[in-house]
Parts: sequence; structure tokens; C-alpha cells
Amino acid sequence: MTIIAEDRVQDARAHFAPVFEEIAAGARERDLDRVLPVDAVNALKRAGFGALRVPTEFGGWGLDWREVTALWVDVATADANLAQALRGHFVFAEDVLFRHRRGEDVRRWFERFVDGEIAGNAWTETGSTSIDRVQTEVTHVDGQPVVNGRKFYSTGTIFAEWADVYARVGDDPAIAIVDTRQPGVVVHDDWDGFGQRGTGTGTTEFHDARVDDLVPFGQRHPYQTALYQLNHLASLAGITRAVLVDVTREVQQRERNFSHANSSRVRDDPQVLARVGEIWAAAYTTEALALKVAEAIDAAAVVDPADAEGLQKASERAELESSAAQVTASQLTIDAASNLFDTLGASGTSTARGLDRHWRNARTVASHNPRILKAKVLGAFQVNGTPPPYAWGIGRTER
Repeated sequence: MTIIAEDRVQDARAHFAPVFEEIAAGARERDLDRVLPVDAVNALKRAGFGALRVPTEFGGWGLDWREVTALWVDVATADANLAQALRGHFVFAEDVLFRHRRGEDVRRWFERFVDGEIAGNAWTETGSTSIDRVQTEVTHVDGQPVVNGRKFYSTGTIFAEWADVYARVGDDPAIAIVDTRQPGVVVHDDWDGFGQRGTGTGTTEFHDARVDDLVPFGQRHPYQTALYQLNHLASLAGITRAVLVDVTREVQQRERNFSHANSSRVRDDPQVLARVGEIWAAAYTTEALALKVAEAIDAAAVVDPADAEGLQKASERAELESSAAQVTASQLTIDAASNLFDTLGASGTSTARGLDRHWRNARTVASHNPRILKAKVLGAFQVNGTPPPYAWGIGRTER
């Protein structure tokens, strides 16, 4: 099942199809053994997946966000971990493109992406960190900017050559871009979630790590939160599509049946077929929602960076649409991953089959950026005209 069919994205799909097939072949075993998909990420790097948004004149694919999202859904169908593992890279790459559109010379970053280098995410801190002040700080040693701090939920950084680090310079928030290959960066594979086990969402430590690039936070593209959420939506859509693929295969092959079933063959049972149809509808809807949000982000991404009002309006629209989609898509995916087992009976719960990974992955993705708070954002905007938050934090709060 696929919705988007433009020539440009179909060319990209044809290029990446062998990589996606290879990734899908090992997804179940990696989840069962809790093995990081290092080889899978490296295959995507070599194939140029990290350069999807790099303009063609710099050697990239030059795709828009609707096209990128279609490919995110494809890779998440193959392995739900991989779209999320590359989440930080694509948001940082979008910031590089935003700076390019402002007239900055960012060719070195385009060249790095085309060469297969990617960036990971390093924003969230745990412990007693206040919600409005990060502890990670940029200072200077011998005239060179360095960063010190400890980040959790640093998704994808364990696979990446660069880390996109949310820090402060004095009291001012900033984005520090750090080479992860230097001795001052230590990445731990200590993510212990029951789902999305292969996203590399662990802890990263920075010890006088040299800063390659430093950007004031206020200069970052303002639709970043919606873009982060779009990645989760694509992951949810990919999970739901993978559920549909697996439930179809399992029902077609199932020979055992119950004495009080509605037909002699499971594949002819109207109740089973109805369940499969519901999962098909969920897969269609989650993908359609992700592509619709991508259109809103595309609208924001083409606004002149100097047009502050136009950019604000477009970013607000993207944030609201991504919030609405999250509230709906997350429940559809969770339900689809659960309803899969209605079609198979107890044998479907066999650990060896690995079908439970779809529910675990869906439940984990849906727990990010809490959907209950997204519903509140929508209601506050609808009733009172309250603007949505464009960049929010997490940490200790005072009551």
C-alpha cells in the first residue's frame, strides 16, 4: 500500500529499495537480540539517504518534505527504529538548508551529508535540570569553543559523525555542532525502553569537546518542533504498514482454526477479514496524515526567512497540524498493532515470531511528546486562540 506516486520520489524509492529490503530482512532478529542496526544505518549512509534534502546543485536529492516523508515511511516499514534514528539528522540538515536560504555559506555541511556523514540529536537532560535552563555549556579553552555536559535521549548520535547539541553560552541558548569522533565525546548505548530498541537513544557525554559550528538558538528554523513530530508520524505510519504486511502474510498462511470459527479457512473468516480491513484503513490513514503534515512543513520551508510574519504563520499551521495528526495517528497505530493478534490467536504471541515488536514500537513512539498535551494545545488554540509552543523543553519544574 502506498499513497504518493510522483516520479521524483519513485526514482528515489527505486534507488533505495534494495537497501530497504536488506534492512527489513534483519529487523526481527535485531529486535529479539537487542542489536543496534549499525550496518543498516551505514547502508543508508552509503546510499545517500542523509542527503535527501540537500539541493541537487550540491549533489543531493533535492526532495521536498512530502517526498522525504514517503521515504521515511518506507524505511520505518522495513525497521521502525531507523526513521527515528535519523530524526536528529534531518532536523539539523533542515537548519543547514534554512541558513543556506538566508545567504550563509554552508557548503561544507552539504558536502558532508553527500559524503554520507550524519548528525545525531543531543538536547534533553535528566536529573535536576530546570525546565528553563540547560546545564550543558559552551565555554572557551585556548580561544577554542568547547562544550561540556551530559545528554540523554540523544537519538541517533551513536551512529553519527556529528551531534546537534542544545547548550547555552552564558545565559543564552545556542546550538553547538560537535564532531562525535573526538576523544571528548562518549556515547553510551543505555536506552532501556521496551520499544524502539535500536534507535540509539542513549546518553552522550561531552568533555571539553571542540565545537565545529555554533548557532544562536533564535536563528534556528522555527518549524523544528513540527518537523520532529513529523518524523514520529512517519514512524507510526511505517509501523502500521508493517503490521498490515505481517497480518496479511500470517492470515494467508494460517492453517490452524477454531471449531466455532465462521469458515473452514482462516483467510475466509469474515471477522478476521474485517480486522485485516481495519488495519489496512489504519495504515492508509496514518500515512495520509503524515503526508498532510509534510505539506504544511513544505509550506513553511519555502517562506522567505526574512519574512518573519509569514514564517510565523506557516510554522504555527505546521505545529497545529502535526499536533492534530499525532493525537489521531498514535491511537490508530497502537490499536492496529494490538488487533493483529485477534486474527492469529495465542500462537501469534510467540516470541520467536517477534510480532509484539510492532505494539512495543508503536506504544513507545506514541509516548514521545505526549499526545495528551497535544490535544490540550489544539483545544487551547481553538477556544482561546492560544499559540502553540514552537520549541518546548523538559526538566524539573517548580510548583
